[in-house]
Amino acid sequence: MVKNRNVRLLFSWVLIVFILIQPLQSTVTNAAAGDGSWSTPYSVSQAISNQNNSTKTVQGYVVGQPTSTTTVLTGSFPNDYALAIADNANETNIANMIYVQIPTSFRSSYGLKSNPSLMGKSVKITGALSAYFSHPGLKNSTAFEVVGGSPADPEPTPTPNPSTGAYYDAAIGKTGAALKSALHNIIDDHTEIPYSNVWTALRETDEDPNNSNNVILLYTGRSQSKFTNGGNVNDWNREHVWAKSHGGFGTSMGAGTDLHHLRPTDVSVNGTRSNLDFDNGGNEHSEASGNYYDSDSWEPRDSVKGDVARMLFYMAVRYEGDSGELDLELNNQVNNGTAPYHGKLSVLLQWHKQDPVDNFERTRNEIIYTDYQHNRNPFIDHPEWASAIWE
Repeated sequence: MVKNRNVRLLFSWVLIVFILIQPLQSTVTNAAAGDGSWSTPYSVSQAISNQNNSTKTVQGYVVGQPTSTTTVLTGSFPNDYALAIADNANETNIANMIYVQIPTSFRSSYGLKSNPSLMGKSVKITGALSAYFSHPGLKNSTAFEVVGGSPADPEPTPTPNPSTGAYYDAAIGKTGAALKSALHNIIDDHTEIPYSNVWTALRETDEDPNNSNNVILLYTGRSQSKFTNGGNVNDWNREHVWAKSHGGFGTSMGAGTDLHHLRPTDVSVNGTRSNLDFDNGGNEHSEASGNYYDSDSWEPRDSVKGDVARMLFYMAVRYEGDSGELDLELNNQVNNGTAPYHGKLSVLLQWHKQDPVDNFERTRNEIIYTDYQHNRNPFIDHPEWASAIWE
């Protein structure tokens, strides 16, 4: 009799535990089985497993800002361009995070430089499940919400470029090598100018919008008199952003005088940059704060990183080896030396996204097109074409 009573008591306790734990199990099951709608969002783990470019809502905790495939910052955020979110607010394993690209209209509200208090908060974001920084990502987002708040609607997207009419018609709808070839055919036939004429051109293309007597120097950002050009200390000279020794084209008409990659720079800073490839890291330049360099690479200041990337994208498309010209190509290396290659492509693509096209670039592109070469930099007019070709 005692034995039977004990068995019944044990069974009762098992039944009570089962009843108590059942709702918890149901909650976990339901959370893991989101359909990606706003009301039942994907978890981060679901988003990582479904990188198929579909548009879904994902919910997770803000755990930092991604700046490369393998780097997520948790403080000292450099800008408002991206978030990393995870299913666990204390997640440190990058493999368990998804990288969120923040469109311009949401940066002031959801970027970590402007809103560091977002760290650790749960957010819902609707966007396309597509790789960002070569890592599982969420791009082209249309809605953000701090859970418990309300969805934010994007502001109207500003018109990015002047009208280009039918200029790019032959490239529309293409991707990859076909797009690269179509753009080359559009931009390769242009007016070439002598190197001696570059001084005059740069005084117009790089004019300080706040002082028409000055130009803005690329790496220092310094505003300086248009006529202090030359070879003396603190003069400005003509920087070949695609280093002219990378292919050995020098200052010959064509690549050597192409205004789309020539910029005014401080003489000594230009000398330090020399023919270095582009990459992150190194020692900060004593005269050009925000620029870093080491034995094989140069990192420009943040506000011109995208400018540098788009100039190199242009050169790699414009000079394809036909008509007796060099075939200039981007690669993922540094120390390219005299070969007609420039790197580092993965970093340039990152900079292109982190530093979007600005009005200074648009104005410069228009002046070169209208007054000098009569061709355009496609990656200023259509920034999305960089990833369509190289990612």
